[in-house]
This record gives sequence, structure tokens and C-alpha cells, in this order.
Amino acid sequence: MRIKNHPIIEDFKKEKLVEFKFDNKVLKGYSGESIAAALKANGIMVHRYTRKKSKPRGIFCAIGRCTDCVMIVDGKFNVRTCVEPLKAGMVVETQYGLSRKGDNDNEKI
Repeated sequence: MRIKNHPIIEDFKKEKLVEFKFDNKVLKGYSGESIAAALKANGIMVHRYTRKKSKPRGIFCAIGRCTDCVMIVDGKFNVRTCVEPLKAGMVVETQYGLSRKGDNDNEKI
């Protein structure tokens, strides 16, 4: 279930298997593959929830043009995970509207 040929990112060559955190769970993926690909390989399809109706969103375009795959990565909001390479030790969080779960969603990021 890994994305092997990506239209924007260079062809992925399997590198080192690394650990990263997703919503406080330790997962594994290959260094250099997109965060979205690593999440998909681990069965994670929901990356964020919309601000107004809390609708789940995940990979849509997979080329960095839409915002369906944005997540919080190492504390930075709105990271397009379909084009962001995975690195060991990354902390990836589901984004809820414009914030973390339980934060005040009315604050601007």
C-alpha cells in the first residue's frame, strides 16, 4: 500500500525504516517517503477535520495543491503531508480546523 511513483516528489527509494509519532502512537515509515504515504501504509486515512462541520479529510490530490492532507508536523500547522518527507522522530498530529483537538479553534494560525 505504499505510494511508489509520485508525480511531484522524486521517485522514492526505500531508505532506513524510522519511527515517528502520530497522535501519541509510535509508527514506522521509511525516511524520505511522504508523511502521507507512511500514514497510509499504517492504515491512517484521516489527516484533518474541517473547521465548520468537522468532516474528515485525507489524501486527495497527492501533489501539494489542495489542503486536504494538512496536519500539524513538529508543532507547525498546515503542513501538506503529501509532499513533506518523513524524518525520524517527527511528531505528526491530526489537525482539527485550524488547531489541535481541544484548542480554541477561533484563534488564527
